[in-house]
Amino acid sequence: MSKTEAPDGTAGTREGDDDLGAAGAKLSTAPSEREEPPNMPRLGVIGWLRWFWRQLTSMRVALILLLLLSLGAIPGSLIPQNNVDELKVQDFMDRHTTLGPLYDKLQLFDVYSSVWFSAIYILLFVSLIGCIVPRTWQFVGQLRGRPPGAPRALTRLPAYTTWRTEAEPGQVHAAALTMLKERRFRAHTAGSGAATSVAAEKGYLREAGNLLFHIALIVMLLAFAAGQLFKSEGGKLIMEGDGFANTLSQYDDFKSGSLFDSDGLEPFSFKLDNFVGTYEKSGPNRGTARTYRADVTYSEGPDGAEKKKSIEVNKPLEVDGSKVYLIGHGFAPAVTVRDGKGKVVYQASVPVLPIDQNGTATGAIKVMDGYRDKNGKPDQLGFNAFFVPTFAGVGKGQMFSQFPAADYPVLALSAYHGSLGVDAGVPQNVYQLDTRKMKKFKDADGQLFKQRLRPGETMKLPNGAGSITFEKNLKEWATFQISQQPGTGWALGGAIAAVAGLAGSLFIQRRRVWVRAVEGADGVTVVEMAGLGRSESAKVPEELSRLAAHLHDRAPSAPLPDPDEEAASDSGPDVAPAEGAEK
Repeated sequence: MSKTEAPDGTAGTREGDDDLGAAGAKLSTAPSEREEPPNMPRLGVIGWLRWFWRQLTSMRVALILLLLLSLGAIPGSLIPQNNVDELKVQDFMDRHTTLGPLYDKLQLFDVYSSVWFSAIYILLFVSLIGCIVPRTWQFVGQLRGRPPGAPRALTRLPAYTTWRTEAEPGQVHAAALTMLKERRFRAHTAGSGAATSVAAEKGYLREAGNLLFHIALIVMLLAFAAGQLFKSEGGKLIMEGDGFANTLSQYDDFKSGSLFDSDGLEPFSFKLDNFVGTYEKSGPNRGTARTYRADVTYSEGPDGAEKKKSIEVNKPLEVDGSKVYLIGHGFAPAVTVRDGKGKVVYQASVPVLPIDQNGTATGAIKVMDGYRDKNGKPDQLGFNAFFVPTFAGVGKGQMFSQFPAADYPVLALSAYHGSLGVDAGVPQNVYQLDTRKMKKFKDADGQLFKQRLRPGETMKLPNGAGSITFEKNLKEWATFQISQQPGTGWALGGAIAAVAGLAGSLFIQRRRVWVRAVEGADGVTVVEMAGLGRSESAKVPEELSRLAAHLHDRAPSAPLPDPDEEAASDSGPDVAPAEGAEK
């Protein structure tokens, strides 16, 4: 009678042949697939609910949902997201008038908070729990039980060996029990009389690794959910000498999860003492940063002691669960604005935003209060600013920087006067100048009045309207991202546990070994050893061969009664796949 494959992956027999019985069963906690008889009665509501639950909690559906979750995360990486940069989303919609509205309806600009992504996420979570809980209880039951006794026909198992010995059956069983326990098998003596055998099992860590892998996935899902719901993230531009306190009003921009409480912001503060940036001056990597560091002084809590720290790329400042990352750098030209009478009406270092890797930057200077024109009437001034840290020189190309360091700084200004629009109640970009309600200062040719300035030089406005001076104390600024991401430690632990569990489930094999010794008709003890694994593997015969050789040393082969027969047993037992098994 030929062999068949049992539902749990073990070697079984066709219907009517129960030689293996319980010995070959339950090597896995995976649910078996049973064939349903034909002409089943129609399912009611309860029946359909049970069918849906069985499908949802199957490992096949869990893997499909995990694949869908991975595929669903792809648009979140390729398409701009509202929770990351709303300006990029708006720019995408302006440039793609057909795709933009379609993506918006499909919630592709808010992938991780979309209905369809949340549905996949929740179904995967429920599927994993529904799959793990029953398998865990089944595995616990297997740990509490004992390996089943030897099947009736050990010769039908994939790995089998036998020999005759003069030792008593009880001595063989005792030696086998001791040997298997020394090799960390769970072993015991099963049966009685002629059916006595030693049953042993090993490799439970395979199922433990399988369960650990799935539990780790649940931990990672929970950590991801906690991170999205309770996270906070904000940005801040700080000039040298200025500081930051971790309060909501101090952020330039701030985003948080739906369950985040602003009272949960950790109290700490820091000041930017100095920014240090050095760059490669020659070769193919010219302009590449060699040193990119922000030296800060920080304190934990409202009254904490001050400490020094250098923040670099991928080396954040960690304070009370919050991380401060260095993400950008630029320059802040210092300017002084005077009215027609020489009175200082504005004096500040104005940060400008880089537009290329060499530090070319743009910005705006806005004089909102204190300025009066030549007639003494209150007015407002505005200057579009274009700054380059290293100017190529007049006639040597356009106004773009040649190097990111401030080797030859130049500030180009164009002047306007009138209403800046700051009193309209509409938020403005501080780095852009709204000239819709402003008038140009004009030069002798009637064109927009503009001029390039080196540090220490002054631009005098037409008709005695005043002046603006580019001061020599050029400052630098740095942008920081302050993030509080709960659950990252749990996510890392879950990832490590998942890898460990997967390794265990792939490389550890669960197997059973039986030893039976009975007294033959001629009074000589016949020893049988057999092994069975969860799946066909060459390691099972190899391991059985080593065990048989060790037991053979304690119960050596008996002399053959006929001297003309081959004395093959003197060299020890031979282990080979049983008849009908794969070699």
